[in-house]
Amino acid sequence: MKTITFHLDFVSPYAWLAFDALPRALDGLEVEVIHRPVLLGALLRELGSLGPAEIPPKRDWTYRQVLWLGRSQGTPLRMPARHPFNPVSLLRLALATDSRGCPGAAACEAVFRHVWESGEEPLDPDRLAALERRLAPQLDPEGPEVRALLRANTAEAIAGKVFGVPTLEVDGRLFWGLDSLPMLRAFLAGDPWFAGPDWASVTRLPWGLPRDR
Repeated sequence: MKTITFHLDFVSPYAWLAFDALPRALDGLEVEVIHRPVLLGALLRELGSLGPAEIPPKRDWTYRQVLWLGRSQGTPLRMPARHPFNPVSLLRLALATDSRGCPGAAACEAVFRHVWESGEEPLDPDRLAALERRLAPQLDPEGPEVRALLRANTAEAIAGKVFGVPTLEVDGRLFWGLDSLPMLRAFLAGDPWFAGPDWASVTRLPWGLPRDR
């Protein structure tokens, strides 16, 4: 049985869309999915990159697209009252739901729905308190153990060349984005393309522009 590590951050609408679509994408395959909360902002800072919501014209398009994608694939999605926002408290809460820091699908789904289903403020204290009561964390979400888990997850993702979310990792290969789910399924189903030269050859493609650094 293959194991998929699903690197996610609840601030990302694409992570929610991929999370909801993943069971259908993997239908009939025997796999285990491990959910790995990471801090997207730290991944982007490591790369000196901006998120789509930080680029004004791209922000507008991103929000339009994810609303359409939610409607298209049947995933409930309403933009929260503010976006982007700092997701750290939600990431820590998800990690705290498991004594090993490995949140299950039900906990992750509850947090995703908290953000993406109601259109309300994700960090509203009363809503956060209600979510915490519902999830009944096994660890202190604000304690040093959970803080260390989030730092470690994010550091491991950076070391593993994860550059965004959602990223699904299996057998050392990274599949990024909602639109990579068909490609992931093909790999898991044994598509011979993945044993050919194309996967690795792109890393040897010469760079065609001057480099600033």
